[in-house]
Amino acid sequence: MKLAVGQIAPEFSLPATGGRTITLSQYRGQNVVLIFFPQAWTPI
Repeated sequence: MKLAVGQIAPEFSLPATGGRTITLSQYRGQNVVLIFFPQAWTPI
């Protein structure tokens, strides 16, 4: 899915350290930067 500049990202969740789950909605009202490293096998 490709987003246009200024378009609202859809809700999603990702696994985090310590068995936690992070959701985009946890950061509502804040600036969020998403970084993806395809096939980098890093726990970012």
